[in-house]
Amino acid sequence: MADRNATTSWTGDLGSGSGTVTLDSSNAGEFPVSFATRAEDPNGQTSPEELIAAAHSACYAMQLSGLLGEAGHTPERIDSSAEVTLGKSGGGFAITGIALTVRASVPGADDDAFQRAAQRAKEICPVSAALTGTTITLDAQLA
Repeated sequence: MADRNATTSWTGDLGSGSGTVTLDSSNAGEFPVSFATRAEDPNGQTSPEELIAAAHSACYAMQLSGLLGEAGHTPERIDSSAEVTLGKSGGGFAITGIALTVRASVPGADDDAFQRAAQRAKEICPVSAALTGTTITLDAQLA
């Protein structure tokens, strides 16, 4: 397996400073970041929480697809999303929760089998595992 890299270049203080996140491994782009847009309206900028949400939704969909395939149910489509909540914690901020939502079309799978696979994927996807200690909820439905 390969390593993946990203870098951030930041100038200024927390309140008025800004930076650029660069996806180095894929060269997929550069994205502006600032604390003001992190804590308020995104205004066209990303945030660490949005990047975690992207990673989590992609990881989860791949894990669920793999588990369903192992059970003999190749999904037609999996749509997953992750909502990462940033909140105050002590004297600073913390990720206070992640809500995963998945809707999937899986020919031949009954709801019980789908729910078991959906829950297992939440537990073992590598991003979920990396976020141990954060409350992760799941809303999974067959489409």
